[in-house]
Amino acid sequence: MIETPCGTTVEILPKHVDGLGEHVVEDARALLRKLLGRALDLPVREVGEAAIERFDFPLTEWVMNRFLLALERVVRRGVRSDYVRVEETQRFLRGRLDLTRQLRQPPGRDHIFNIRHDVYLHDRPENRLLKSALKKVCDCSEHPDNWRLARELSALFVEVPRSTDAVSDFRAWRSDRLMAHYADARPWCELVLGQQMPLSLAGLTHGLSFMFAMDRLFERTVANSLRSSLHSDTRLIEQSTRHSLCTHLGGKKFTLKPDMLVEAAGRQSIVLDAKWKMIDESLMDKHYGLAQADFYQLFAYAHKYQGGKGDLALIYPRTEFFTRPLAPFQLGTGLNLWVLPFDLEAEIVLWPEEGSASGFLPLSGRAPGLPVYRRA
Repeated sequence: MIETPCGTTVEILPKHVDGLGEHVVEDARALLRKLLGRALDLPVREVGEAAIERFDFPLTEWVMNRFLLALERVVRRGVRSDYVRVEETQRFLRGRLDLTRQLRQPPGRDHIFNIRHDVYLHDRPENRLLKSALKKVCDCSEHPDNWRLARELSALFVEVPRSTDAVSDFRAWRSDRLMAHYADARPWCELVLGQQMPLSLAGLTHGLSFMFAMDRLFERTVANSLRSSLHSDTRLIEQSTRHSLCTHLGGKKFTLKPDMLVEAAGRQSIVLDAKWKMIDESLMDKHYGLAQADFYQLFAYAHKYQGGKGDLALIYPRTEFFTRPLAPFQLGTGLNLWVLPFDLEAEIVLWPEEGSASGFLPLSGRAPGLPVYRRA
């Protein structure tokens, strides 16, 4: 969600179907939630505050890391304290004497004073909420960096009690000048305590909004789908940096980073690239809407990672205009490039007909939901 100074609000959604109807918008929002749920450890660009919608989702290391970094900035700028009213009995006078309670004391306790006084402590609503969220992160985090940072910060909040009424404490959260550096940590604290994930859609919650790269979201979703479909002795490497385009003065230049590289013992490496683009299988005279630059890119990958032979694939989202794999493109003798659709709803790649490229990947026969396209 982007709000301009004149009040115009722009909502940016992934475009994977044609049309502007209400159902299209809802489908696009649902798709964005689904892709984010599969790839929430992606780099994200913060674009300020906006009204966002939140959805229930188990805490991820990405959200916990963002909360810990925000809390670390709060600690560096100073954890604020406040005066807390304490009512107690002591053998000495301190602060004010509580006359009502003092007069009601039984005989023999004249030497005991009922007093009221203020103590300057870290026990304030903001710190109690941060301590509660930090405790949840300590219990949930499994990433070593998050685990280490969470326990380092816990040592600094050891004297702060946890919140017993989060709603009231959030209502009492102050936003004055002295507490300005706490503002960035509040949205993350709310998300951690509510076990919810942020989404850049219109909603009622005032907090952070984000912009996600759809090509990276799509690439991560395809990689997760393929990883669950491969044989156990096969590994999938994302963004491999093993080869470069050329060398110069003994150093590598222009690193070649395919989206996915599949390796298996006794088999040739297979390069796959995912593109968040819409193509049309009926536009044969216009190359189906495929980009020449993508073919140059895959051609370079094939020669460096596969020795210029074998099969490789370009994977695009399945749409009403692209429902089946295209016939293979011959890039040279023994080098075939396949263009395959990826079903966003089922999260599966639609493979070519049996007997052609259905076996060029070491797929597990036990993996469910691996449809093979057959011509009618």
